[in-house]
Amino acid sequence: MSHRARKRFGQHFLHDQSVIDWILAAINPQPDQHLVEIGPGKGALTSRLLPRCRRLDIIELDRDLVTLLRNRFAGDDRLSIHSADALRFDFSRLRSADEKLRLIGNLPYNISTPLLFHLVEHRHCIADMHFMLQKEVVDRLSAGPGGKRYGKLSVMIQYHYQVEHLFDVPAEHFEPKPKVLSAIVRLIPHKTPPVIVDSLNMLQQVVTQAFSHRRKNLRNALRPLFSETEMKALNIDPTARAETLGLEAFARLSNYKSKNSAGNNPNSRIIHH
Repeated sequence: MSHRARKRFGQHFLHDQSVIDWILAAINPQPDQHLVEIGPGKGALTSRLLPRCRRLDIIELDRDLVTLLRNRFAGDDRLSIHSADALRFDFSRLRSADEKLRLIGNLPYNISTPLLFHLVEHRHCIADMHFMLQKEVVDRLSAGPGGKRYGKLSVMIQYHYQVEHLFDVPAEHFEPKPKVLSAIVRLIPHKTPPVIVDSLNMLQQVVTQAFSHRRKNLRNALRPLFSETEMKALNIDPTARAETLGLEAFARLSNYKSKNSAGNNPNSRIIHH
């Protein structure tokens, strides 16, 4: 059964076996582990993962590909195929007892960021994640303070995960060729958050406000939330820009605001729009 890549699903199928070898080496799957592959496509990576793990769940939105995969891997009890949207999928229901899932995927560029935030909600049952993403997104995920790539995505993801940019994958390794460079990133949930945050909702509010006008200094960008006096008291330079603040500084601002805002719920969950 042949399958033509569909633009609406952002499909670009990895076909280079050497790149698949690199990905497998980075993941290093073990015989006792439970893997979850998002967007398996035609199964190029799936076929290499399956002999190396105890159980493999794959999640695919394209129904034609689901049929192709069911035909290709029929009879293998280690594999479960889910015809579902990863953005709405409850990953926690895949695990047994207290096991940790290992997630892998060549993610469509148009859903990569919202999917990463969806997975934040399931981080308690995830050991690690290895994803193929647009290189620009990986650069933003891994960026540190002081550069143009550093922003809201960097801060919020790095609060939850250790981020490692592993290697780049040029367009010629895919069919059809994407118009952008891709990269593999490793994300490992922090066992203990790198900073103490009283309210994730407040952290997101502060970070969003700070980066909403990147060219403005913090005095102007954070004016709806903080006075210049408050910033100085928190050892935050009002003349600096948001891209110069690290996670600890954002946590300092967020915790101050939480303690001085009536009706805040410190246990509120992070909400993404």
